[in-house]
Amino acid sequence: MLKKRSINLAGHATSLALEPEFWSVLEEMAAAQRLSLAGLIGKVDGGRTGNPLASACRLAALEWSRRGRR
Repeated sequence: MLKKRSINLAGHATSLALEPEFWSVLEEMAAAQRLSLAGLIGKVDGGRTGNPLASACRLAALEWSRRGRR
């Protein structure tokens, strides 16, 4: 089941729906990088090339998990 959250990106409110497991990993990523969740998602948003934001967040979480959560 997807969990929807509202995020403020570059001054614009947007909503993002992800599975709870992905939200957990994104929260861990944000904490490890000393960023807010919105800050981390903004970073992912700035680095994506054509993928929808939800897909880019899932891929970032997957990559971070594969690298051993560093």
